[in-house]
Amino acid sequence: MPTSEDALSQDPDVVVVGAGPCGLAAAISLGRAGFRTVVVDAECVVSSITQYPTYATFFSTAEKLSLGGLPFVISEAKPTRRDALTYYRAVVQHFHLTVRQFERVEAIEGSAPHFTVRTRRRGGEEGRIACRAVVVATGYWGSPNRLNVPGEDLPHVTHAYREGHVAFQQTAVVVGGGNSAAEAALDLWRAGAAVTLVHFGPSFDKKIKPWILPDLNNRIAEGAIHVRWNSRVTAIHGDVVEIVDAAGSAGRVQADHVFLLTGFAPNVALLRDAGVPIDAETGIPSHDPATLETSVPGLFIAGVVTAGYDANKVFIENGRFHGDFIAARLQGSAPPPPPRLSRELDT
Repeated sequence: MPTSEDALSQDPDVVVVGAGPCGLAAAISLGRAGFRTVVVDAECVVSSITQYPTYATFFSTAEKLSLGGLPFVISEAKPTRRDALTYYRAVVQHFHLTVRQFERVEAIEGSAPHFTVRTRRRGGEEGRIACRAVVVATGYWGSPNRLNVPGEDLPHVTHAYREGHVAFQQTAVVVGGGNSAAEAALDLWRAGAAVTLVHFGPSFDKKIKPWILPDLNNRIAEGAIHVRWNSRVTAIHGDVVEIVDAAGSAGRVQADHVFLLTGFAPNVALLRDAGVPIDAETGIPSHDPATLETSVPGLFIAGVVTAGYDANKVFIENGRFHGDFIAARLQGSAPPPPPRLSRELDT
């Protein structure tokens, strides 16, 4: 079995950009098909999961998050953040994947079979990788949906949520109406924060986890968590958030901490710069759904980036099979049958 050192000593057949679960799954599929594959990521392996709340529990079962047939064994019904990090490290080791961590891909040049992937490491060193094909599986975690309001970059403002301890006996504003915002609001309240949730809609999103909503609604009904429906943030200051509602009435909310949990957009900059058209309305890169090959020959996409702005369409459960379609295309064989999925895709 070749080692990571062996793989680094020769040019790979394929470079996978992104070491998230779907990128790792693609590397497994390509390796099984006989292609020398290198995975490159600007951060660590499955860095998006490291950004999850400290005590997060997945909606999916462990089986739906497993890769390459390697069992994901846990003691509870649903895996935790820590379970997932442990498992995906084991995936890299078990399948002898070559992953170049903390090396950012800055450009993809050329087309099949002559690509050059230009990279830069944390220390500033530049690199070049020659390969026959490239798979972009960059996900969306690094591209938050910004509000573009004054104060969004202040140090007490964040687009991610870890845990509520930092807001103990302080005021916190959570912006958003989905799962992340709902869970954060509850966790902050339990940690002793005075919480106000701001959402542009009249109610929470429809896909909130069913065991969260009753608890949150009860806290709102009793006045433990305050909500400003139909409202948008217009500015953020040191300890105040300015908002305006649908009727145009302005207000101010005390906020020692501000959590902007408004979701993320697909990271398509590399694809656009490589010559792949991006649909302005959907955010979906131009590609063949049967093979996942973009309009640039030999350049493929995998994972959530295939869904554009619809972040509720592709998850680990279905994105983990994208590599099989890519490998089939590179082998010149027929694409595999679509995988059997659960009735409701979840995260």
